[in-house]
Amino acid sequence: MTVSRRRAVAVKIHCPVSALTFDALLNGDGDAVEHDPAAAAMLAVIRADNPLGDFKLYKGVCEISPGWESFQPGPDAEPTMGSAGERALSPTAIITTYADADADLAPALEALMAAHPWETPVIELSEVQLLER
Repeated sequence: MTVSRRRAVAVKIHCPVSALTFDALLNGDGDAVEHDPAAAAMLAVIRADNPLGDFKLYKGVCEISPGWESFQPGPDAEPTMGSAGERALSPTAIITTYADADADLAPALEALMAAHPWETPVIELSEVQLLER
């Protein structure tokens, strides 16, 4: 078997989810993200006609992990949850997807930013290499 490498961009989205969705994820119910408004919006962008999650034979590929986002909004912030000046802890779905390194990601990234409910979305981009057969 021949293994090759493909240059790609990993797109890691930290998305707030409800406590109910988070608990369901922790209990093994992966479909819970489909019913969470914020997570469903991120997944809709990934599944749309764009380079995100494109593995040629598979479309809309992503990994979903539960996590926590800790933050303290500044005095001028208008946080989605929590209050200015007080530390908050948000249950979060961490959604990671990939795209070819040479793909035009601007429209898809703009769609993710527009759909994200946070005042300051956390969306990480990093160059990676993926193995292929």
